[in-house]
Amino acid sequence: MTSLLCISIRFLNPSPVYHGIRDGGEPEWPPSPLRLFQALVSSATHRWRDTQFEAYPKLALEWLQAQGAPAIIAPSHAVGTTFRIAVPNNDLDVVASAWSKGAEPKKGPSELKTMKSVLPVHLRGANECENVIRFLYRVPDGACPHFEVLQAAARSVTHLGWGIDMVAGNAELLTNEQAAALPGEVWRATTDQSGTTLRVATEGTLKALLEKHQKFLGRLTDGGFKPVPPLTTFRVVGYRRATEPAPRQFAAFKILKPDANGVMSFNPLRQTRVVAGMVRNAVAQAAENQGWSKEQINVFVHGKTLDGSNPSSGARSPDRFQYLPLPTINPKRVELTRRVLIVAPPHCGQQAVWARRALAGAELINEDQNIDGLLTILERSDWVLQQYIGDSTTWSTVTPVILPGFDDPDHLRRKLKNGVDAETQKRYLEKLDSRIDGLIRKAFLQAGFSSELVTQLEVDWRDIGFRAGAEMASRYLPPENLNKSPRYHVKVRFPFSVAGPIAVGNGRFRGFGLMAIHPE
Repeated sequence: MTSLLCISIRFLNPSPVYHGIRDGGEPEWPPSPLRLFQALVSSATHRWRDTQFEAYPKLALEWLQAQGAPAIIAPSHAVGTTFRIAVPNNDLDVVASAWSKGAEPKKGPSELKTMKSVLPVHLRGANECENVIRFLYRVPDGACPHFEVLQAAARSVTHLGWGIDMVAGNAELLTNEQAAALPGEVWRATTDQSGTTLRVATEGTLKALLEKHQKFLGRLTDGGFKPVPPLTTFRVVGYRRATEPAPRQFAAFKILKPDANGVMSFNPLRQTRVVAGMVRNAVAQAAENQGWSKEQINVFVHGKTLDGSNPSSGARSPDRFQYLPLPTINPKRVELTRRVLIVAPPHCGQQAVWARRALAGAELINEDQNIDGLLTILERSDWVLQQYIGDSTTWSTVTPVILPGFDDPDHLRRKLKNGVDAETQKRYLEKLDSRIDGLIRKAFLQAGFSSELVTQLEVDWRDIGFRAGAEMASRYLPPENLNKSPRYHVKVRFPFSVAGPIAVGNGRFRGFGLMAIHPE
């Protein structure tokens, strides 16, 4: 059953380039749904005139603007180099205004020039068939009541972006399976305007565009020139690649000594789980003091079931805080832990804001009920913090990843020690490597990374750390319930820059599997 209206825009230049500009003068990619809507309005008003427009495309366009933010499938792209050219100013309004008053303009039309900066976006589809941008609208009840009209309007679109960005449009109805097979990067709307912000048509956009056109036609009157106001009837929606993880929300703190006279330090090798536990208990105390229910504290703070009887883990883990002690990183090595992050899921920004406010000045109480430290708010600009929350394509562990499963269930290492021929040894090692690789990718999936992204990761692992000062993975003291779980240091390369914080694996809620930007 068809469930998607697909409006496609194919660029006709053999080396396709797009020149659309978004807010702030930055290159726009992908092209916004509002830009597509405006192109459809332009083509429809040229194809159907006067009463025909009222009878056919107006109803179709009003229906389309009510469908919300579409998914976008676009080819990969690269932003080109800025260059400047002299172009006609196109400011004939000034000239015409003088003419309307019977005066001679100071400059003729041919003399009106201005310098213009050009920053093209190059489409990088593998071939001509892939240099297509598709906008996918969810069709209610599997039916598009104005499909023929919208298809005719789409086929009349001639450019998108600047006038030199020549295109050919089309519209078709697709099933979910057909849409999933389309080539290109999938961009989906976010719920919080994070990611790349794009303009989207909404209720009233068509009316505002038609009114703006009428004001443009009447901008010159006997009383002079009336500037045309910009379009304001639209929504701004955040878009993110389907493979791009949503940024996690967090509150960052520095750990002071109990008397606040200097910074407190902890050994990440033996005390990562201890610091995480003290911070978790401080959060639980603050939540109880401020009226959180027992169920909320059990689930969001402690990561347990509603009644607090059992821990939650793996893919079934609900929304909850992560407690990430941050070993100090300097350009040469990893050092002691003096900072900590309290991290919330991407859609739980309010809880992160609450933690930042509620935990400022909180005491860290150890098992002997003594104060081991005080929390004070850490500014985002802190250099060490930036190594954990910045953007990078390559990340490596500061504390090892605890695998979500056993790396050697078939006892391959024991078989190797017993002595085997070279061919058998090679086969055993390949099986062992495949098992570890699969478990590391499973750890990323459980941490919320999309399957599309996880399949593209370049993963490396070993017992020895990938940065100076990181101890052997087997020497770190994990949470008690994970003592027998295998753990490895991991280095991972993403296909594009990804923002932290990143912590994966079974110990990700208590400071293990913590990654920092890898020094290239």
